Amino acid sequence: MSGYRATLRNQVYHFDSLRELLAKASPFRSGDALAGIAAEDEKQRVAAQIALADVPLRAFLDDCLVPYEDDEVTRWIINSHDAEAFAPVAHLTVGEFRDWLLRHETTTEVLSGLADGMTPEMVAAVSKLMRNQDLVLVASRCRVVTKFRNTLGLKGRLAIRLQPNHPTDDPVGIVASIVDGLMYGCGDAVIGINPATESLESLLKLTNILAELIQQYQIPTQACVLAHVTTQLEAINAGAPVDLVFQSIAGTEAANASFGVTFDLLDQAHQAAQQMGRGSIGQNVMYFETGQGSCLSANAHHDCDQQTLEARAYAVARRYEPLLVNSVVGFIGPEYLYDGKQITRAGLEDHFCGKLLGVPMGCDVCYTNHAEADQDDMDTLLTLLGAAGCNYFMGVPGADDIMLNYQTTSFHDSQYLRQLFDLRPAPEFEEWLIRSEIIDQANRLAPPVERHRLFESMKKLTLSAPD
Repeated sequence: MSGYRATLRNQVYHFDSLRELLAKASPFRSGDALAGIAAEDEKQRVAAQIALADVPLRAFLDDCLVPYEDDEVTRWIINSHDAEAFAPVAHLTVGEFRDWLLRHETTTEVLSGLADGMTPEMVAAVSKLMRNQDLVLVASRCRVVTKFRNTLGLKGRLAIRLQPNHPTDDPVGIVASIVDGLMYGCGDAVIGINPATESLESLLKLTNILAELIQQYQIPTQACVLAHVTTQLEAINAGAPVDLVFQSIAGTEAANASFGVTFDLLDQAHQAAQQMGRGSIGQNVMYFETGQGSCLSANAHHDCDQQTLEARAYAVARRYEPLLVNSVVGFIGPEYLYDGKQITRAGLEDHFCGKLLGVPMGCDVCYTNHAEADQDDMDTLLTLLGAAGCNYFMGVPGADDIMLNYQTTSFHDSQYLRQLFDLRPAPEFEEWLIRSEIIDQANRLAPPVERHRLFESMKKLTLSAPD
């Protein structure tokens, strides 16, 4: 009989395919239940995990969950696999690989050398056998460093995306939020605006505002307006000062098509952004966002579980050596991640899988207002990911994004994590913060009176911002 089997308390469980085995072994989440592929009960889930532990890692190179001939993401995963990097673990099963990852000898240097030998399906599989603490411990050893105008991902550092969204793209409101965030030491990952209006005119206006602010105050950071990649390409062709090109991506060709993107389009955008040459110390020019459930919501999941497909999105990202990648973990809603427990587990999985694949992972620790979650759940996930060495988080005024209408992390949260784990901003950005008297040499926020001069200077920008 083909397939996979496990015996649990004298009951034999059979799984017809590797695709089914992964789905049944996955910790419960509402999206897999919605798709009809989740384990029937905890006994079946445990049996699937027992069977999965005995699967050789090599099996994932021979059994494509999404058919090779039908999917460009699968073809990229298989064709770009580095057999030499894979060699140290090629003889292991999934269960043995988990044990290998948890060994003291599996250091940051070892994991860095392994990344190109891993496929998304391998790292998704091993994550299903790991407790939350395992995901935190292994990810904490992974370092993925990227550069544009500053250096992100270094040990002992934590960056923040300053997210100054506004429901009408009002420049005065946006600049006010930027000034507020900078006063808390946020913005080293990127100053990134989700535009309320998907238009070239709006993109050009916002891009110019960000470029002028960064130039006027010589801030060693990068800017991004998170419009669709086609609109960003139009802006580049129009001569706009585009730093990073953004796009939401997913783990199957069909799901990416639902976003209006293909590898050919992303290749064009990557090349165009690099030709702009706006990075001062590096040319990692792409910014990607992902999220569990995106393939299912597009009916493009091929009966695969949402966590495995999310890991495949990181293979798409890896193709372009991006500056930033983050899972918008709770944004897609309770249909896919029902409550705080599921969001927490998914966030840890996403960060772990991305880092093992060599992707510079951050996380938007967030939830929608109709999810069974609250800010205490987000504090828990934020703290766990801080311990896991997450590259960056979001910084939003009051943790409430008034344009996207969801709850995330605030400017204040950056201070909590940096104090708790003794983390500093990106080194170049830290030097600017010290020169600007926003923080002192000990990484403490300066008293308000000492930040007042820069604040007053920047506040004038809200009065001169274009209509």
